[in-house]
Amino acid sequence: MGSKSILMIDDDPDFANAIRLLLESAGYRVEVVHNPKDGFAALEKGTFALVILDVMMGRGAEGIIAARKLKKQKDLKIPPILMLTGIREQTGFFFVGDPKHDTYLPVDGFLEKPVEKPILLAEVERLVSGPEKVEGKE
Repeated sequence: MGSKSILMIDDDPDFANAIRLLLESAGYRVEVVHNPKDGFAALEKGTFALVILDVMMGRGAEGIIAARKLKKQKDLKIPPILMLTGIREQTGFFFVGDPKHDTYLPVDGFLEKPVEKPILLAEVERLVSGPEKVEGKE
C-alpha cells in the first residue's frame, strides 16, 4: 500500500478527522478540506491517489456538483473519486442499484456512512491500486 496521498473533502470536521485517523493508521497520508473550492485548490497544488468526497455539503448536494466538475477537468490529473456519504440518514433519499453514472454521478466508488472499517479500507485500496482494479479488470 505504501504511503499514498488521499484528499478528503467533507464539511463535517469530526467525521473527516475520524476517517483521516483511520486511513493514516493504515499507512495513507490524508489531507482534509471542508469544501469543494478548497478541494480544487489542493488538487492544483498536490498529487493524490484518491479523492474521498461527501455529497451533502454547504447548501445541499455540492458533492455531486463537485464530482461532475472534477471529472470534466482537462488541466488537472484527477484521481479516482470515492463518494462517502450519509445522504440516506440526512434526507431519507437513497440510490437504487449502483449510484455511479458517467453523467449524473461520475464517481469510481460509493459507500454510505456509517461505513465499517474493513469495507472502507478495502474500497480505498481497490481505488488507489490503479485503473485495472477500478474498472474491475483484476
